[in-house]
Amino acid sequence: MWDFEHPPLNAKLAERYQINWMLPAQCADELASGSADIGLVPIAALATTPGMRILPGCTIASKGRVRSLLLVRRAHQPMTQLRSVAADTASRTTLAYARILFQQWGNPEVPFRPMAADLDAMLDRADAAILIGDPALMALEERANRFERTGEELVYHDLAEEWIKLTGLPFVSAVWAAGIACSSPLDQEIGRDFVRSRDHGLQNIDALVSQWSRRMPLSEETIRKYLTTNIHYILDEECVEGMRGFFRMAAETGVLPAYDIPNSVLTVL
Repeated sequence: MWDFEHPPLNAKLAERYQINWMLPAQCADELASGSADIGLVPIAALATTPGMRILPGCTIASKGRVRSLLLVRRAHQPMTQLRSVAADTASRTTLAYARILFQQWGNPEVPFRPMAADLDAMLDRADAAILIGDPALMALEERANRFERTGEELVYHDLAEEWIKLTGLPFVSAVWAAGIACSSPLDQEIGRDFVRSRDHGLQNIDALVSQWSRRMPLSEETIRKYLTTNIHYILDEECVEGMRGFFRMAAETGVLPAYDIPNSVLTVL
């Protein structure tokens, strides 16, 4: 979102776009209801909201360890023996990936219990916890402190890393999409606006690290690694194949309705 927030392009973009900030799951709801035209949405929403169109070029994905999507379980309980999972519901896509993984781990019927993202409270009420986003990053930072405080040995599974081990495909979390109310074509100018903003953001990593280290109780080193190593931002052919693999397995396991990725997603902008 660099160009939408910073000069010299933010004023010009403000003439074309009105920006509202919310979580990706909320973005999907806005697109589905027709309240917004374009949003950054969890890819699972594409299968449940017919008519959404993917804007080529940009994604939120990982080709290795992502660190912000965790399944945390007690060390003495293997996956097959988990009786319940407390789940942060901030990302529908992450929960869909987790459902597919539990099918492969031999525990397909384990119930997910929606809970606020508080690891201690989650593990008080369930055998394992799914943490998404900032709470996951902070749980990793506090891992040693928690063990000293509780003496409880936990296993922290990086869900992107587990997916890549299983499939050999990237873990794709979100894409920009146009909703059902956006009847106009997704012209190349729109695509260029988002791709250019992404590229300018990547060129200003130092400023982003400084900004977010003041907002969050995380070190600059942790934030820099997250922004430059853990997250992949280009919707390339490998990521599109990762999405196809996700939707195929989600349909086969009954996690999501069937959905086909259009070939136009790889249009060069």
